This record gives sequence, structure tokens and C-alpha cells, in this order.
Amino acid sequence: MSETLKVLIVDDEYHARKLLSEYVSKLAFLELIGTSANVFEAMNILRQEDVDILLSDIQMPEITGLEFARSLKNSPAVIFTTAYSEYAVESFELDVVDYLLKPIAFPRFLQAINKVIERKGNNAINKPVTEIVKLLPEKTEEDSIVIKSGYKLYKINYCDLLYIEGQREYVTFHTTKQRITTLSSLKDLEEKLPSHLFVRIHKSYIVSIKSIELIDKNILHIAGKKLPLGSSYKDNFMKIFEK
Repeated sequence: MSETLKVLIVDDEYHARKLLSEYVSKLAFLELIGTSANVFEAMNILRQEDVDILLSDIQMPEITGLEFARSLKNSPAVIFTTAYSEYAVESFELDVVDYLLKPIAFPRFLQAINKVIERKGNNAINKPVTEIVKLLPEKTEEDSIVIKSGYKLYKINYCDLLYIEGQREYVTFHTTKQRITTLSSLKDLEEKLPSHLFVRIHKSYIVSIKSIELIDKNILHIAGKKLPLGSSYKDNFMKIFEK
């Protein structure tokens, strides 16, 4: 196997393909050889190209990612990317490398790629995640986050996001315009959101710093809502808020 790993992305959502393409481009040892909106396009690419890593959505029209993976002979390393956790057991029965839940943060994507490298045993590029991160270009400033809820993709501008509420496997984004619930975790979002704009205040809440109207002891007031400031988060919060 060469030092470059060839990647194919299969997802019926444009924004998902775009995000994963950007992630692939950040790693010099990955080569994006194609993206496809459905399994049929992907099959044509696989006939023409050697593929090392297949990044595939599960919920797609006509043929699902699970059915696609079952049909492959001499299968590349498969990483499923999906908004639904209920397929996890079935996917690992297919010996996939990893199962990423949308929205996918780059550090989590990097962990999945590292698993592929470990499985393939390619010592030439088998560097720890921390070493790979040092080689990456500095993160460019972003002003929004894209999330999936059901079959819909929402682009939420940071300036409209008030706070995020954790609810077991789900989180709800409270914005100035609406509330959107999606399958994710506050821990992943805490890593993904810019730390100079958002801060964790409680095991169940991440808030927009600029949206805080009042702090009354251990209660934060945001857009008419009162949110608790957890004792274990208070010191870090006050350092950031008082800057």
C-alpha cells in the first residue's frame, strides 16, 4: 500500500459531502478521488479506482449504506457517517472501521482515520493523532455550524445561537429564530464550537458569551431564560466571561 490513502465519499447531502471533503483536504496523506450523491455513482468510481477508505452515509435513497457495504468485494476500509445511532450494532457486524454520528467534529474524524491507519499497519504514515494535528494548517475562522435534524440540514449562524441544551443522546439548539433538536453530545460540540464565542456552564448547557444578559449568583439570564451555572464550571466560566 502506498503512503497516500485514497478516499471516496458517498452521501446524498451536499453539505455533508462538502464538510468531509474539507476534512480530507486537511490531511496530506489522504487523497480524495471522488464524491458521489448515491451508491450507483460510487459503484462506477470503485470500478475505475482503487479506494482505501470509503466514507459512506447510511440513510440514502434506493440503496442504503449498509446494503452497499454488504455488496462490496475486496471492500475498502468503511467508515459510516450518519445522524442515526440505531444502525451501530448492524454496521459493526459488517466489520466497519468506525461509526461517526453527525454533526461530525474534525477531531472525531481524525480518530476514525487513525483507526484505518492502525488496521492497515502502514508505518510510513502511522503517526499519533497529536502529531498529525501539529502538521495541520491553523483553523480558519467560521461563523456558522451545519447540523442535521431528521432529513433536514440547518445552517445556524453563531450570531443567532443563544445556547445549547443537552438531553441525553440529543441536544437542542436555541436560537433567536427557532429551536432545533439533533442527535449529538455537548462534549463534541464543546470541542467544535469556537471557545471565544461559546462556553460550557453546566453539564446540560453551552451558552453564547455575548448573549448573557445578567449573572445573578449562580444563575445566568439569556433571552428571558434562567440557566444554572454549575459549580465545577464556574471558575473557568468567570475567567472567560471577565476577559
